[in-house]
Formats: sequence, structure tokens, C-alpha cells
Amino acid sequence: MAAPAPGGGPGDAPGPQNPPLTARQAERRRRILRAATALAARGGYDAVQMREVAEGAEVALGTLYRYFPSKVHLLVAVMLEQLHGLQEQVRRHPPAEPDAAQRVAETLTRAFHALQREPLLAEAMVRALSFADRSVGAEVEQVSAATGRLILDAIGQSGPPTGAQRAAVRVIEHTWHAALVAWLSGRASIAEVRADLHTAARLLTLP
Repeated sequence: MAAPAPGGGPGDAPGPQNPPLTARQAERRRRILRAATALAARGGYDAVQMREVAEGAEVALGTLYRYFPSKVHLLVAVMLEQLHGLQEQVRRHPPAEPDAAQRVAETLTRAFHALQREPLLAEAMVRALSFADRSVGAEVEQVSAATGRLILDAIGQSGPPTGAQRAAVRVIEHTWHAALVAWLSGRASIAEVRADLHTAARLLTLP
């Protein structure tokens, strides 16, 4: 069994169940994520080898495994970091469309275009999510929560979402993931992805 990462479960960012990382641990974790992101952006999923990540982050291989027990854990954490970056962009530059569905569709389209600029990185993160088993359940839940928060931020939701909104957000999340997979596999064009996102986002305006 893999040893838990410093400050919490394997690969976890600090949260309600995990004590905050020390400044040194947080910096080490950032270096690991940066190294993994750079390798994935250059060569996709297969290019992310744990030994090379450790070398790029200037940490021992055993230390890397204490933070992230597998490549899948690591790349799911990279996706979470990317989503947090998108959240910050949306908060700094919120979409200006007149209704909620349009704002969500525009936000997700903006996020898609950001991933489009780094297709090998996008492929690596999506493959990791597809390969994730129960051992990565907590990390996948964090990605899902961050995606949901991105959607709710786009519609300007400050309070708790209604039951109907939660259901719509889940469907939009599934559509977003499926659209990424279809685009990466060459089964959908960018125009089709955009159309699917707009269709799913309209669920937010249904009675």
C-alpha cells in the first residue's frame, strides 16, 4: 500500500479532511505538478514517467510516490490545477452574455479553447480520468466539484444550487467530458463540441 502524501491522503490538496501542507511541502508539490504538466504538454500521457517527473521536480522518486502513488493520481491532480486556473480566469473576467445558459456555454468553450492550445496535455489528463479506479476516487471527486464550481461561477450562483441546477450541472459535466474525449479521438469537430456545450447548457434554463 502506498504511503499517504504529506498533509493528507495520496495526492490530496489541503481541505477539510487534510491538514494544510507546510510551505516546503506545498512548494515541492507545485514543482511536481509543474514537471508533470511540462512532460504531458510535450509528449502526452505516455511521456509522463514518474522517474522523469521526479528528476524534473528535483525530488527523490520515493518522495514523489508519497505525494502521488501513480501517474493517474498525478495527472488527475494536474487537471484539478488546470481547472483552478480556469476558475480564477472566470472570476477575473466573468462572461458577459445575457442569460445563464449562454454564460456557461461561453465559459466551457473558453476552457475548451485553452485545452485546445495544449492538445497533448489535454489528452494526458483525459486519459488519466478515464483510467482512474476507486483508489483515485477522492481526486476525481475534486475534479468533478471544481468543474461544477466553474459552471456555477459562470451563471453567477452565489448561494447553494437548487436540485434542478445540481442535476443540470451533472449533465453538463458529462457532456463536457464526452466532448473532450470525442474531440481528442477525432470524432468531433470544434464546431460540434461548441454546439454540444450550448445544447447542454440550455438545461439550466428549463423549468
